[in-house]
Amino acid sequence: MAISYMTEDGYKKLKEEIYQLEAFERPAISKQIAEARDKGDLSENAEYDAAKEAQGILEAKIAQLKNLLANARLINEEAIGTDKVQILNKVTIRNTKNNQTMTYTLVAESEANLKENKIAVSTPIAQGLMGKKVGDVAEIKVPSGIMSFEIVDISI
Repeated sequence: MAISYMTEDGYKKLKEEIYQLEAFERPAISKQIAEARDKGDLSENAEYDAAKEAQGILEAKIAQLKNLLANARLINEEAIGTDKVQILNKVTIRNTKNNQTMTYTLVAESEANLKENKIAVSTPIAQGLMGKKVGDVAEIKVPSGIMSFEIVDISI
């Protein structure tokens, strides 16, 4: 798996999620399996099959999150500058066609959340903004065509 960059906060959230899954979700599913097994014939027990499937999905998710954690590299937030767009910058952009202004924070894939205006650095918009300076116009190819954004502000 590829290296994933994340903030210390994102790293802590990931560890908390793994703990939650292992400490609470895993025992709950084990209990469901035990209860279903106590009901008798396993060959026709849909409850048992559902619990085993849920256990498989949970174990796969735990393994995936642990792999992500193992390949995580923490970003030194103090080394982030605002002279050009880079990961962890808060970027205010203006759409040159409709003059709409938006502010996004560029984060690692694991921390992306559009509701919080956090977009992953792997998205087309973030890729088009990377390395640009205030005043630069970025021509970004998106599924609906080419969009032009002017960099208005870069902050942390």
